[in-house]
Amino acid sequence: MTALRKTIALLPGDGIGPEVTHAAVSLLNDCASAFGHQFAFREYPFGGNAIDACGAPLPAETLAGCRAADAILLGAVGGPRWESLQFGTRPEAGLLSLRQELGLYINLRPIHPHPVLRNISPLRRERLGDCDFEIVRELAGDIYFGEHKINAQKASDLAEYSVFEIERVARYAFERARARHGHLTSVDKANVLASSTLWRDTVTALAREYPGVLLDHQYVDNAAMQILLRPTQFDVILTSNMFGDILSDEAAALAGSIGLVPSLSRGRPDAPALYEPIHGSAPTIAGKNMACPLGAIFSATLMLRESFGLETESQSIEDAVDRVLEQGYRTADIAEPGTRTLGSSEFTEKIRTQLQAAPARA
Repeated sequence: MTALRKTIALLPGDGIGPEVTHAAVSLLNDCASAFGHQFAFREYPFGGNAIDACGAPLPAETLAGCRAADAILLGAVGGPRWESLQFGTRPEAGLLSLRQELGLYINLRPIHPHPVLRNISPLRRERLGDCDFEIVRELAGDIYFGEHKINAQKASDLAEYSVFEIERVARYAFERARARHGHLTSVDKANVLASSTLWRDTVTALAREYPGVLLDHQYVDNAAMQILLRPTQFDVILTSNMFGDILSDEAAALAGSIGLVPSLSRGRPDAPALYEPIHGSAPTIAGKNMACPLGAIFSATLMLRESFGLETESQSIEDAVDRVLEQGYRTADIAEPGTRTLGSSEFTEKIRTQLQAAPARA
C-alpha cells in the first residue's frame, strides 16, 4: 500500500460547523495513523465568521488556501446574525463565489438510508425498501447565477443554461449511472420552462453515447412525489441547480435526518473538490454538544473515496460508525426508544474508539 500525503483545506464556518468539522478531522487523523498516510489540515475563515473577521465571506487568503489544497472540507455557513446584510454579501454568497472561483459545477449527494437507522425514516419500511440512489445536481448555472434585479415593487432572477453547461454535468451523471445500475432519471420542467426544454433535448441527445444506460425523464413536481411514493425506482437522478437543491433536501429526509447526508462538489480536474454535509449551521444548537457529526464524517469518507482513491480507509471509518450505531448509541436527532443518547463529542469518541480498535493496516 502506498502512503499518501495530502493537504486538506478546512472551512469550519458558522454555527455547528466547527463542531462537526472537528469530529470529521479527528477521525481522518486516526485513519491516517492507522494506514500510514499524512493529512495536513489548513484552517481558513469562511462565511459569517469571515465577514466578522475580514469583512468578506470569502477572503483572498481562504480562496488561495483552497486552490492550493488537494481537497476542501466545509462545515456550514450562515445564521440569523448576518441575515440583515445586503443581498450578495451574506455568508452564503461566499459559497457561491467559491464554487465559481474553483469551477465547481457538479454536486453529488448520495441518498442511502442506513440499515440500522431505517426506523427513523418517515417512510414505512416496506415503502422505503432498499432505497439507494444518487442525486447529481448542476451547480454553476441556473437561477442562482443568473442576473438578479430587485426594487421596491418588483424583482426577477434569470434562469439560464447553455448546451455546454448541461452536457458536462450530464456526462458525469451518465458515467455514475453506468458504474451503478445503468438507470438515469433526468428531472426538469420542460412543459413550461425554456431552459428545461433545452435541458431535456440536450440530455436526450447525449444518451446516444451511453447505450447501456436507460434514460427516462420526469417533471420536477412528479419527481418530488415519486421520491416519497417509490424511492427504490431511482438509481441516479440528474437535475438543474434549483431543482437539485430542493429535491436533494427532500430526499435526505428518507434517511431520517438531514444531519446524515454528505455531499461532493467538483468540476475542473485541476481544482480540488469540496466536501460538506448538506445540513445548515443550526445556530440554535451551536455550542451545546448536540449536533450530529455523521454528515460531516460521511463527507470525509466520501472525500477519501472520491478524491484520494482510498476505498479501504473510507470503509474502515464507515464500519466504525456502523458498530457504534449497532451498539445503540445515538445523537439526539437520530435517537430511538431503547437507544442511548450521547452528546456530539461523546458520540464521536465512541466512533474513534472503534476505529482505533480495528487491526492496524499501515
